[in-house]
Amino acid sequence: SIYAFVAGGKKGIRLYWKNVLPATATALGTCSSAASIPVNIECSKKIGVPEDVAETAIPLGTSFHKDGSIIGSVFKIMFLVCLFGMNGTGILGVLAIALISTLLVTAVPIGGGTISEMLIITMLGCPTAALPILTIIATIIDAPATMLNVVGDTASSMMISKIVDGKNWLKK
Repeated sequence: SIYAFVAGGKKGIRLYWKNVLPATATALGTCSSAASIPVNIECSKKIGVPEDVAETAIPLGTSFHKDGSIIGSVFKIMFLVCLFGMNGTGILGVLAIALISTLLVTAVPIGGGTISEMLIITMLGCPTAALPILTIIATIIDAPATMLNVVGDTASSMMISKIVDGKNWLKK
């Protein structure tokens, strides 16, 4: 909502929430950012994002804009740190591991993050028996994380439109 406001003011927020719901529902239903691309592009166009921006920003965002995935990785890391009573990981260590593991997460539904979960376990030095625990956590948080990634891509396309077309991009 903040990005929508920065990109288009009050009108941007209204258009954002009026048009982002189909992409949100698709993300929650499929747990896949990739499956949400066509719907998300249409939602962005209805908001007023130019076609060229929407068709570039949304697919790129699917691969590189992963707010929900980062938050999920931090959650999994902190769960393991608490579960195994680890010390010395530190905030920067947690963020570094989360960033590296998120780069490996693919845009496929549940199971796409298993490689990153194994990387988290390995980097923290936890036993591989923790993998089923992380898989259960990943299954629970996958839908909301995907939704956050997808709606973030929509807001990002609005911000890009403002940068490319100027502050009055919604009036064009």
